[in-house]
Amino acid sequence: MNFLIVGLGNIGPEYLFTRHNIGFMALDYLAKDKSISFTQDRLGAVTSYKLKGHTIHLLKPSTFMNLSGKAVNYWCQQLKIENERLLILTDDIALPFETLRLKPKGSSGGHNGLKSIEGILNTQEYARLRMGIGSDFSKGRQADFVLSNFSEEEIGLIPFILNRSNEIIDSFCLQGIQQTMNKYNQ
Repeated sequence: MNFLIVGLGNIGPEYLFTRHNIGFMALDYLAKDKSISFTQDRLGAVTSYKLKGHTIHLLKPSTFMNLSGKAVNYWCQQLKIENERLLILTDDIALPFETLRLKPKGSSGGHNGLKSIEGILNTQEYARLRMGIGSDFSKGRQADFVLSNFSEEEIGLIPFILNRSNEIIDSFCLQGIQQTMNKYNQ
């Protein structure tokens, strides 16, 4: 069975370690853990690995956040991925830093990457791993906050968060969303 795991982020060195790029960071961490490398392909960087008879495809869209749906749709069609085998990793300002929440569906919550995916796939029925980045910004400064780098203290916790996201991804592919939510959404 094929799965597509998509980490949302923006391409370019200026965005590399920003809060908005935690989806890219999670996939980079997973690729390193699995000893695989990304290659540039149509609309994104891709790689894959085997997990107990399943093929897990990873995608980091190169379309920038606001056009993520274009890359997700293309790769879902190329790989014949149905929505129940699609998982989107995204930053979330509504969750405290360090919090991870797996959801089977839902609204974009104002997130431009999810809005793009929802608009192009024409559904909210796809799983997402919401990765809390906190909300320590003053009114009207949301864009500056999500495009800022993590604090020194937060950087120390990033490996723990990314390791946990690896566990959630493997569980999602092997045990399904319900069991994975029961185990990790605490």
